[in-house]
Amino acid sequence: MDCFSSIIGQSPALESLVRSARMVAAADVTVLIKGETGTGKELLASAIQKQSPRADKPFIALNCAALPEGLVESELFGHKKGAFTGAISNKEGLFQACDGGSIFLDEINSLPLSVQAKLLRFLESGECMAVGDIKPTRANVRIIAATNTDLPQKIEQGEFRRDLYFRLDVIPLELPSLQQRIEDIDMLAKHFFDHFGRVHSLPPARFSRHTLGILRGYQWPGNVRELRNLCERLSILLAGKLVEPENLPPEYLPITQVHQECNFTLPQEGVQLDTLEAELIYQALARTRGNRSQSARLLGISRDALLYRIQKYGLSRH
Repeated sequence: MDCFSSIIGQSPALESLVRSARMVAAADVTVLIKGETGTGKELLASAIQKQSPRADKPFIALNCAALPEGLVESELFGHKKGAFTGAISNKEGLFQACDGGSIFLDEINSLPLSVQAKLLRFLESGECMAVGDIKPTRANVRIIAATNTDLPQKIEQGEFRRDLYFRLDVIPLELPSLQQRIEDIDMLAKHFFDHFGRVHSLPPARFSRHTLGILRGYQWPGNVRELRNLCERLSILLAGKLVEPENLPPEYLPITQVHQECNFTLPQEGVQLDTLEAELIYQALARTRGNRSQSARLLGISRDALLYRIQKYGLSRH
């Protein structure tokens, strides 16, 4: 079974990364995955684990930024009863629980410096000391770390240990941003639409050629995760439909397409956007005597988009 098949795309940047990851998976060395938020670092780490000699052993993922600073050390290394207030019993750390397997440490740049020192010792000797213990234990665990920040810059700022960085950076893998692999948007979108169609028991939506052209020009600050979220939203609102540009949220449209010539001027005191939208829909329906197709044309939106807004604002009586 190809464990990297879950990484969708055929762009040169992605294919190069996957080739390197396949070799890394078999080497059983420490890996540092770099990449912007939303590029799929945990997905890549999971594929490396599944393709590695440790595939039948535990795989644990931990977001280092999600835990309070005072709990990170205990979570990784465990603690002894009475080591601190609230330690009412011995607790096994993740390294002991994952013996023989792999641990994915996401946002490793968020580790406190004191924990960084203990992690460095573990990488060098395999020894881990539980909080409040006087005798270290040993564990055989592969570390797959990830960061979305510039670690050398963190080192210069005194926020990350240089020796730990070089110990982690044995095999660096850098995930390209979605903007660097825009040719994959079509394949990714089809994958997400098919997936959410199955999840929600709905016919899958699909992007029109014009819509795909617009999405290829978008910046994608949230990367693949942002595309996934967009596809889930459209899978529900436009199930089985062809998604045209007017069905996209305004932020995805080119600025020239959003800011067309308009006689409306925003008042100094501002407006209630929902109220204004509902009033315009009401006027369009009144002018066309309830003809929804004509109303949609007057408003410059699709009929499906109009029907959604009619239901949203409770205007179905027209």
